[in-house]
Amino acid sequence: MENKTVPSYFYFTLFKGYENVRILYFLLTITAYSCIILFNVSIILAVFKDKSLHEPMYLFVCCLLFNSLYGSSVLFPRLSADLLSTTHAISRPACFTQIFVIYTYAVSEFTVLSVMAYDRYVAICDPLQYHNIMTQRKIVVLVLSAFSWSIFCVAVGVYLSVRLPLCGNQIPQLYCSNWSVVRLSCVSTVINNIWGFFVTVTTVFLPAGFILFTYMRIILVCRKSTAEFRGKALQTCLPHIINFVTYSIAIFSDIALSRYEPGQILNAIVLIISLEFIVIPPILNPLIYGLNLPGIRRKIGSMTISLKVALSS
Repeated sequence: MENKTVPSYFYFTLFKGYENVRILYFLLTITAYSCIILFNVSIILAVFKDKSLHEPMYLFVCCLLFNSLYGSSVLFPRLSADLLSTTHAISRPACFTQIFVIYTYAVSEFTVLSVMAYDRYVAICDPLQYHNIMTQRKIVVLVLSAFSWSIFCVAVGVYLSVRLPLCGNQIPQLYCSNWSVVRLSCVSTVINNIWGFFVTVTTVFLPAGFILFTYMRIILVCRKSTAEFRGKALQTCLPHIINFVTYSIAIFSDIALSRYEPGQILNAIVLIISLEFIVIPPILNPLIYGLNLPGIRRKIGSMTISLKVALSS
């Protein structure tokens, strides 16, 4: 007989009540995922094909966009299938795999943003030493550190969740989240809570504090500089600032949402907040960087013209 404390499947309950509009949501999901792939891959290809864009800032942008593709790949295909399904069940291994991918995406978003903030800080506050500081070796170490720390933190968190005996199998969301599974535990989750607090502090609050610190230093430097220098600094920093602010709002909303018990908030609000941090950045990031960074904008323009010529010939 199956052990009731180790369910083989989990069931998403947030799909209930949306049966009449599931085709519409399916089409919106497919459209959003198609845009994410098109926008992000276009920017990555533009940087890859243009040697003049092989600079630290653009390489870090590619890391951010690759992370968007990585995170959205585990949500949108599964969400599309669930919208056409009537059972909305997910196997235990698939659920924890989804948790691992979504949370490594979420943590990596902040760690990569921190690396990008450091890059802008060095470029603006110490421009003469920029290339001596941001060497190829330094870039590799920063990127590997950003993703390795995310993988380590999330892997430990998932392991702590897998070991818990569970007294239920219903998840009040559209996808598997760690806190939704931990809530089903039949035993104390003190260790999970402590680790979750540690991860939140080290991967959300500390990076956010570091990013704010770098921009305070950048503002002080810009105040003493010429108007031309301030304009160039704003041009390279503005996409990062917009990205940081929008993602911070999304992730802090999701953290606040996890503190509430199921049923305390309207399902529509839960749906919007739970999807915000994994839908908006992957769509918004390539648009922000593609429109604001001249190098990428020029390359995308030339690629578009070449494509039109190829299609018309």
